[in-house]
Amino acid sequence: MISFWDWFRSAWTREIPSAATAERATKDIVNQISLFPIAVAVGVATGYAVLAFRLAITWIESSLYGADSASIHSHAASLEWWHVLLIPIVGGLIVGQILVHLSPTRRARGIDNVIEAPVFHSGQVSRKQGLASALAALVTLSTGGSTGREGPAVHIGAVIATSIARMVNASPVTGRDILGCAAAAAVSASFNAPIAGVIFALEVVLRHYALHSFVPITVASVAAAVVSRIHLGDFTEFELPAQTVAFYWELPAFMILGILCGIVGVVMMRAIFFAEQVANGVQAKLRLPDSLRPAASGALLGLIAIQFPHIIGVGYETSLAALTAPMGFLTAVLFAVVKVAAVAITFAGRMGGGVFSPAIMVGALTGAAFGEAATSIFPLVSGVGTIYALAGMGAVAAAVLGAPISSTLIVFELTGDFQAAIAVMVSVSLASIVSDRLVARSFFLTQLERQGLHIAEGPQSYISKTLDVKATMRARGAEACAPDSACQILVEQGSFLGEADHLDKALAMFETMKVTFIPVVRPGTDSADPPVILGAIYHVDALKSYTRALEDELREEHA
Repeated sequence: MISFWDWFRSAWTREIPSAATAERATKDIVNQISLFPIAVAVGVATGYAVLAFRLAITWIESSLYGADSASIHSHAASLEWWHVLLIPIVGGLIVGQILVHLSPTRRARGIDNVIEAPVFHSGQVSRKQGLASALAALVTLSTGGSTGREGPAVHIGAVIATSIARMVNASPVTGRDILGCAAAAAVSASFNAPIAGVIFALEVVLRHYALHSFVPITVASVAAAVVSRIHLGDFTEFELPAQTVAFYWELPAFMILGILCGIVGVVMMRAIFFAEQVANGVQAKLRLPDSLRPAASGALLGLIAIQFPHIIGVGYETSLAALTAPMGFLTAVLFAVVKVAAVAITFAGRMGGGVFSPAIMVGALTGAAFGEAATSIFPLVSGVGTIYALAGMGAVAAAVLGAPISSTLIVFELTGDFQAAIAVMVSVSLASIVSDRLVARSFFLTQLERQGLHIAEGPQSYISKTLDVKATMRARGAEACAPDSACQILVEQGSFLGEADHLDKALAMFETMKVTFIPVVRPGTDSADPPVILGAIYHVDALKSYTRALEDELREEHA
């Protein structure tokens, strides 16, 4: 048996940190404390920016349609057909001009670009393109576009985070934390969901749960929620009746619903990508200018909205209808199919907006249809049918976002209903598994995957794309560098790297060529001039650089 003195001496020895550890811990504490006022500033600034964004949408919608998002669907049904048709066409024309003159890529940016920022750009985004995308999304959401406001809100926050990070000359790690603060604040202010905002920033944007990120992100999310509640009040987006589940008999139904919602989420994502491919082909064939592409989508949306006004905007009125009262199986299925088509058309027109709110609506409609069928087939072992709409809402959102935790929390904070927690969690988890097997984790990561950015696979797959060959090479003439004659032989064989290349290309070449070094060159001033040898990158140096970068990434994630 160990004596008290031995135990005390052992504990005392273990708890005495080394000088380096103590210095590092002190530095970390100082950095965290200095981030507090920055996090508050980001949260407040983002909160007010998102508040202004929401109020602007409401004002424009009310001016054009005579109603805001709470009643726009039912009110639009009473308008003249030409009125409903004309608004999205005019909106598309305005969006086209915004994108052509303000966005070099001729498209509105989304959350995928915010996810890309911490990986490749130290947590910073293009402020000009971010503002252009927010403006395009504002017009889209106000004039009949069938998207959501969370994507533009997060991008607005990212622009604010970038400005503040540059103002304080933030390090890459701090820049990523500031971006996380902005993402959390945007979701918090947009949905009055501070808890979900924190998890969204960690789960979707930063894609890790480091403690050094959690603290300032929480502060920013709370600050944004305070701003939202001061001006809009403390209320949930959806007021629901009491929900009950007939445990344990009903749980298998929610498991089936989760699988179905996972498939629906995948269909929705693939419909968006397919529609964009079709639109690219049609635009090329008709030689349609980029400025008219959003207007063409607006015309299609206007035609659909004449018969199905529920596609207009974020869709909260129809979502609430599915959550609060029986809708009918065929009606719910038809509305879901038409909404998916409208969302795909909107994205194909590059009109701007997010995908979360449409996923919520499609999920609520899917759950409502499933609930109608389940409760009619097994009435004796079923609870309230509308609870399936609640579970479906979270399940499709989780499948599309690839974020089961934040999707579950957003559903709870939007509805204020924690009684149906188990039903929602079961459906969300199974939907996430299904979608993870069929797409690259989420809609956003699939977007990046289609651009050649393999972020979904983890840092080991993308870290080499962030490292420049020139920074790793040995300079020409250095003692440890290969002689010019040896480099020249490889250059003449076409085996060389450019100074702008990244380490991923170098590692791939080392794997196929089986050499110890590769020359790094700069192109000649014209095609007749031979390339200029700058130095050589060695296989061992490339591997060391890759390993160090991977260690730094993991150290940041687990700090």
